[in-house]
Amino acid sequence: MERTIRPLRVGFILSNNFTLTAFSNFLDVLRLAADDGDNSRPIRCQWHIMSAGGDPIRSSSGVQVTPTSKFIDPSELDYIVVVGGLLHDGPQIDERTGKYLLKAADSSAAIVGVCTGSFILWRLGLLRQKKCCISWYHYRDFLEEFGDTLPIADQLFVIDGRRITCSGGIGAAYLAAHIVELRLGLSNAQKALHIMQIDRMRPGSSAQSAPPTEFVGNDSRISRALLIMEQNLSSPLSIARLAAKVHLSTRQLERLFKDETDQSPQNAYLRLRLKHARWMMKTEMTLAAIAAETGFVDGSHLSKAYKSAFGTNPSEDRKRSVGSVLDFEPSAEGRRVYDPA
Repeated sequence: MERTIRPLRVGFILSNNFTLTAFSNFLDVLRLAADDGDNSRPIRCQWHIMSAGGDPIRSSSGVQVTPTSKFIDPSELDYIVVVGGLLHDGPQIDERTGKYLLKAADSSAAIVGVCTGSFILWRLGLLRQKKCCISWYHYRDFLEEFGDTLPIADQLFVIDGRRITCSGGIGAAYLAAHIVELRLGLSNAQKALHIMQIDRMRPGSSAQSAPPTEFVGNDSRISRALLIMEQNLSSPLSIARLAAKVHLSTRQLERLFKDETDQSPQNAYLRLRLKHARWMMKTEMTLAAIAAETGFVDGSHLSKAYKSAFGTNPSEDRKRSVGSVLDFEPSAEGRRVYDPA
């Protein structure tokens, strides 16, 4: 006689301007694991989009999602997944949602923060003394708001008891697959990922799709310039254009970098690109492909800059970095560096 497994029960809370990709990746793994084939019946998994009222919730892309239920008693759920999104466009949740999450913290349900959902949980005090995983993209935002702790910004997700945090994006799919595996077995988790054309399971300790970068300087204009650099690694911007984006002249930006970090913006930009390249050495990408991803003319150009910065050839680092994330930084004097490794 086949053993009956109780359905995996998940309640979603979507923040204002939530990230649609993080939500849909998580939900689709549940949907595909819940039934045979692609019938999408909530048999092995059940999910609810909860809110205090019934008004549609707007995603950061403008797409709206209508809640399917009011808040469910946390004792009836296995996981409560809080999906965050935009940080600086008004309150992420209302007071009633905050009270529900505080109540849920005393239940047996695990509380999950996805994308900037971790910010919501931290503000409510639900991550005190807990490890917290965020996207490398929001690392500086986290430090600015919660400077008394260092988040984990180099993993897909982190499980710390009944508190789970996830970087978002494709990491949400991997976390959902892990949860499905725990309840329904590996085959159901793999099936869901394969239909989504994700080739394999990955543990939470796997590196995010881009490396966490240095934290340099205190001036907000420096932080903004660095963020723009991080977003333009494959096609580096000129320093003049970068300065214009932060409303400074080229000379003002160079002076500010020198005062804050004792380095030029050119050197900072090169260092970010090289660190990204070094992180990518642990993948199966060719040297030419990595060079293209990090804004170098070709593999030879990258190798020369790489050896100058790290004292070793890319091929040597690739052999040494199998199974680990390299943590060596190009040397720099007079600056403060955060390296999560």
